[in-house]
Amino acid sequence: MTKTFKTLADFLGTHFIYTYDNGWEYEWYAKNDHTVDYRIHGGMVAGRWVKDQQADIVMLTEGVYKISWTEPTGTDVALDFMPNELKLHGTIFFPKWVEEHPEITVTFQNEHIDLMEASREKYETYPKLVVPEFAKITYMGDAGEDNDEVISEAPYAGMPTDIREGRYFDANYQRISR
Repeated sequence: MTKTFKTLADFLGTHFIYTYDNGWEYEWYAKNDHTVDYRIHGGMVAGRWVKDQQADIVMLTEGVYKISWTEPTGTDVALDFMPNELKLHGTIFFPKWVEEHPEITVTFQNEHIDLMEASREKYETYPKLVVPEFAKITYMGDAGEDNDEVISEAPYAGMPTDIREGRYFDANYQRISR
């Protein structure tokens, strides 16, 4: 994908893969102006995936976007995308319970909201583990808004490579059967 991001409309519907400087790899989709989907491929919660996460999505200035949300786990996330520069800065605020029991969150969150909320109440929340990191964007695709095919299955080993190398989506940004 080679386009210049100028407006919020340019950003919405874009599918990204990025790797933080600490090595954690994430896949993230700006589904529309208030919703994001994502999969986590590396790091302490690798294997986690989420659809229809409500988020605040704004353009700070031309080509720079801030997205923030709070998960049912109690984790807060703030991302600053600079796609024209192929980079972003993210800060993740993990509750203590997620740091100590990350395996509880490694699932399709949408099917386990009750478990996330119960764990948030059962275990310690503070002090939070704050992880501020820069990341390099390694993939951008124009999936269009509200495309439920983008994040539609659990992450698997090699998935980001399959996406980057064109083995995952067809020309219409639909999942290729495997």
